[in-house]
This record gives sequence, structure tokens and C-alpha cells, in this order.
Amino acid sequence: VLPGCQRRLRAYGPTSGGPQRPPHQPSNWLGGPFSRLGRRGVGQFVAKRFGIKLSRSSCLNYLHRLGFVFKRPKNRLVKANESKGQAFVAEYAAFWDESRRTGGKVFFVDEAHFRADVELRGKWVLRGELAFWDSSSPKYGEKVSYYSAVCLETGEVEWMEVESNSNSGTSVAFLEQLRGRHGGRLNVIWDNAPSHRGEAVREYFRTPGLNLPGYSPDFNADEAIWGWTREERPLAICAWGPGRQYRNVPETS
Repeated sequence: VLPGCQRRLRAYGPTSGGPQRPPHQPSNWLGGPFSRLGRRGVGQFVAKRFGIKLSRSSCLNYLHRLGFVFKRPKNRLVKANESKGQAFVAEYAAFWDESRRTGGKVFFVDEAHFRADVELRGKWVLRGELAFWDSSSPKYGEKVSYYSAVCLETGEVEWMEVESNSNSGTSVAFLEQLRGRHGGRLNVIWDNAPSHRGEAVREYFRTPGLNLPGYSPDFNADEAIWGWTREERPLAICAWGPGRQYRNVPETS
């Protein structure tokens, strides 16, 4: 019975004459239950369509046989405006050409905030054991903030710690540090956060930088710096509270 059930399931796959996978949704060609509910979706689908009740292991086996794998999902930025994203790409090309013509550097800038606790994405434990990590249950204000900037052409990275909340004044302070350590004309690309468009920032710029489109962190190369930091050094950054955070983050640059 089960091999026959598998053949009927495959009849709905992309290689048959049945429904095909819609574009950009490769795992939803069975109506979505597999991708959203996993093994439960398999069990519900088979029970409803074929009247067969599958065990947990059988549901997982069918997922693997049908080509599904378990992955940690990435955010799909549904609020991002595609036309604005395309316009930004064109503006960036012109921005970069102008910078190269004038001998300047282009820096992507962003801020990051680290709580005084660990947010592990995974932990190795012996098979059959549960994974735990001791949390200090920090208060909301127990955090540390940083600015950073990266130049794609040269690979140079600059960072600055912030002892309070970021604002237009701290943004100008970081821009001053950036200018002091990297001579020549500097061109800045960052998002539309309030700290990037306050009065102090408007007075500082001779010519405005290039702003990222809304809800589009994937266009900011500096996001990779903090993504790497959170992925590779969560213990050094978070485990021992703000006092240790200040000493450890520079090691990641």
C-alpha cells in the first residue's frame, strides 16, 4: 500500500503531468502543507486524500524521498518595494562610478545592538541529550550598541561603540571617526533610520549620501559584518554582560 501511496504522491510532483511548482515557491506544489507543517502536513495530506494513517517516521521518510530537506528559513522581505530596489541598484551604480572618478571610497554603514544574553543558533550535544544554555534574564536596557562601516572595494572595516542610544549626534561622531581614519572623499550608504536624518547629520553632509530603500537590509553590505558577529562570536559578545562586550567585539573586526 505504501509504495502505491508514494507513487500517487509523486503524481503531484513537478515531473508529472499534474500541477507544477509555481515560480519562487519550489516547496509549495502540494498546496503548502509540506513546507508549512512538515511531517504533520504529510500525514494530514495522505490521510485526507488516500485514507491512510502514516507514522511519524513514515512522514519524515516521504519528505526526504520527495526531495524536501529541513532548513532554517531566511526572512522574505515582503514589505520591500521591488521597483524602489531596482531604482536603488541603478543609483548605486552611478554613485559608485562617481566615487571612482573622484577618487573617493564608498562605505556601507549600519548599527547593531547586542543584548546581555546569548541567542545561540545551535549547540552541539550528545545524541539523545537536551540542549540548554543558562540565561541571566537581562533587562531590556542591558545592551551595547555599535556603529560599523565596510568598504566593498578595499575590504576596510571601521567600528565605534555607543554608550547610549544612537541619534544624529552619534552618527556624526562616527562619520568624523570614519573621515579621520580614511582620507579623501567619503561616500556613505545607509538606511533611513531617524539617527541618519536628524539635524546634525543634515548640517554635516556637504552632499547627501545614498539612502537604502525601505525594508531592504539585504542591500546593505554592512549587515554581513554583524551577521557574522552574531553567528561566530555569540559567547564572546553576550555571555558576560556589557563590561565584557566592549572588550570582545573589536576582536571580530
